[in-house]
Amino acid sequence: MFPENRIKEAVGLTGIQKKQQICAERYSPRIKGTPLRQTFASFHKQAQGKALIIYLTNKRRADRTALFLLRGAQHTGVIRRKKRISFQSILCYNKIYAAKALPDKPSAQPEPAERRENAMAYSELIKNFEKIRAYMREFYVYGFKSRTEYDAKSARSYDDERRRLESWLGDYMRFAQTPEGKTVFLSIDSRATQRNPLYKAWKSKSFTDKDITLHFLLFDILSAPEVKKTLSELVEEIDRRLCGFENPMTFDESTVRKKLKEYAGEGIVRIEKDGRRTLYGRTPDPALPDLRDVIDFFSEAAPCGVIGSYLQDKLEPNVPLFTFKHHYITQAMDSDVLALLFDAMHKKCRITADNLGRHSEKAKALCLVPLKIYISAQNGRQHLLAFHEQANRLNAYRLDYLSNVRLGEPCASFDTLRRALENAEAHMWGVNGRLHSKRLEHVEFDVRVADDEAYIVRRLEREKRCGRVEKLDAHSYRFSADVFDTNEMLPWIRTFLSRITSMRFSNRSAENKFKADLQAMYDLYGIGGGEKL
Repeated sequence: MFPENRIKEAVGLTGIQKKQQICAERYSPRIKGTPLRQTFASFHKQAQGKALIIYLTNKRRADRTALFLLRGAQHTGVIRRKKRISFQSILCYNKIYAAKALPDKPSAQPEPAERRENAMAYSELIKNFEKIRAYMREFYVYGFKSRTEYDAKSARSYDDERRRLESWLGDYMRFAQTPEGKTVFLSIDSRATQRNPLYKAWKSKSFTDKDITLHFLLFDILSAPEVKKTLSELVEEIDRRLCGFENPMTFDESTVRKKLKEYAGEGIVRIEKDGRRTLYGRTPDPALPDLRDVIDFFSEAAPCGVIGSYLQDKLEPNVPLFTFKHHYITQAMDSDVLALLFDAMHKKCRITADNLGRHSEKAKALCLVPLKIYISAQNGRQHLLAFHEQANRLNAYRLDYLSNVRLGEPCASFDTLRRALENAEAHMWGVNGRLHSKRLEHVEFDVRVADDEAYIVRRLEREKRCGRVEKLDAHSYRFSADVFDTNEMLPWIRTFLSRITSMRFSNRSAENKFKADLQAMYDLYGIGGGEKL
């Protein structure tokens, strides 16, 4: 018979449904009268298509059934293959509710070596989001890189992060075999996705046993907004509820007070004065059903939309009303950086951050005064406009290049810098601007439109930004602008290429670059009569 007291399954990690089938085909001998194929089939039925995790609870003995199951799990990729099979370790970690079978006999406390081995067990939960952020971007934005090409960290780190992503986004993971090896990438059609799946990564925050225990105890005691208790009453009630356990946890007043203060700062706990007593109670839940459509929209359209995703989890499932034409789901990976920048701007303080430039392999620490966030309507890329005090200039930094953002001291000149930026925006086409310079570049071009092309004129008016549109005659219009950087305008100007009749740039290098691009296109398609622009 199958030894259920020794090996039990745990469900929770999303994976490829055929893992169990492959394993059963490779390891199908009869062991102790139980066909392994049937064993995995029963596991597959219980798991409802999810990946199988096997715990070996009898650490001292392992029969042949356990050995074959262990090898099978290693083969399917659920468990990382080691040089030697170790029966002394818990093989996998299954989310929060990891199922553990009871051992045949009470076992002694694990040895220090065993503790170290158990601590190294894989976990899909993460303490710091920065740990997974770079891999999410690599898999989604770039992709098609083999395991050996991820050389920023160790191969083990790559394996752990890949498995985490597969547990969260298994439905979107794709694999391809190339001459360089197996490549992994995320394939998500943002046009057909109404809810950003990358938000799942934010809901895998790790925690300690004491943190989660104290959290649920507090809100069990403060079960309704009308329930209010003092700190000493809360501590006494916590002790009373935990005393029935064999090895109960203990929480002193200082720990409970800090946790309540933290929750009060988050707005989920209220602190009231009743004479000389301080009472604690939970904040009433907002009427979220009345905001269902609002949450559905802003969770995908607004910065830090992950907040809306958490609120969606508290609502009953519904049919979303919105489909987004420009759905930039990668912004989810920068939500923590964005939230810290908003907080810094609200408090008018400096920040320190590590910035990885486009042409550098090592991040550089910077001290900045954050002023404004710019989001590209063309590609969804987010930029921070910040004043670099040491260089005495305004710079733009991509949010996906920033990490380890920390709040610094208040900046006395914050309001002055913001006003200077608002004045400079009158001549900014993109993110390049200057606070202490009036040197501008003039851009001017004429377009000709047909009688049925009024939409071209409307587009000029709609997209002109800091420019001006002037009607010359019934079929001709002139666009002009004075900007800090002409090069930022070139991609937009090229969209009117077939209608431009004349153009004038004060920046000769930008004009020459524009003409060189045109000439390269003419040469590529064999048009233009061989005349050089």
